Amino acid sequence: MNSITKELDDKEVITRILQGEKVLYEILVRRYNPDLFKVGRTYGYNHDDTEDLMQDTYIDAFRNLSGFEFKSSFKTWLVRLMLNNCYKRKEKYSFKNELAKAEMNENAQPVFERANQDVLLQIKRKELHHELAKALHNIPEDYRIVFSMREMNQFSVEETAHLLGISESNVKVRLNRAKSMLQNQLLKSHDFKELYGFHAIHCDPFTAKLMEKTMKL
Repeated sequence: MNSITKELDDKEVITRILQGEKVLYEILVRRYNPDLFKVGRTYGYNHDDTEDLMQDTYIDAFRNLSGFEFKSSFKTWLVRLMLNNCYKRKEKYSFKNELAKAEMNENAQPVFERANQDVLLQIKRKELHHELAKALHNIPEDYRIVFSMREMNQFSVEETAHLLGISESNVKVRLNRAKSMLQNQLLKSHDFKELYGFHAIHCDPFTAKLMEKTMKL
C-alpha cells in the first residue's frame, strides 16, 4: 500500500472497495487490527482464538460492506461485529459470564490519560505486559470490557454504551469500578492503550492470510 492510499479516510476506502478495488480492504484491516485484537484478548480469548475471531469479523464486514450506511464510524461498526462474534463463541462453548454491581462516581477522572515515553517503553517489556494482563483479567468481564472500550480503544461513553447495549450511567459505573479494582495492583502512570499490542510480527502474516481469503469472496 502506498502512502496516498494509506491517507484515505474510511469512507473513501469503502467507496472504492464497493466500486471494485477490493485490494484496498487491506487499508482497513491494518488500520483496525489493533482495536479488534484488544477486544478479543480483553474478552479472555488467547492469541490464536482472537485472530480467528478477527478473521471472522473482517469477512463478515466485507460481505456486508454494501449495507454499511455510515450512521456510525466504521470503527464502531467493526468493533460491534467483533463483540458479537466474541459473545457468540462464548455462548457456543458455554463460558460463564461474570456479573457484578458497583457504586458510581461520576467525578472520577481517567487514570491513564497521559503517559510519558519512558512508561510506554516500560509497558512493552514482556514482564510488565504479563503483569498488566494478569491484573486486568482479575476484573470481572462486565467491567473489563467497558475498561477496554474506554481506556484501550478510546471510545466515548456514548459509543461504549451503544456498543454494549447498556446505559451511559452503567458505562460510568463499570469504568469507575474497574479503575478502583486496578488501583490496588498497578501504578496510575501505566498506559493501558499499549496493552495487547498487535505488532507487525503478528499483523503482517495475519493481514496477508486474510486478504488472500477476502480476494476470493
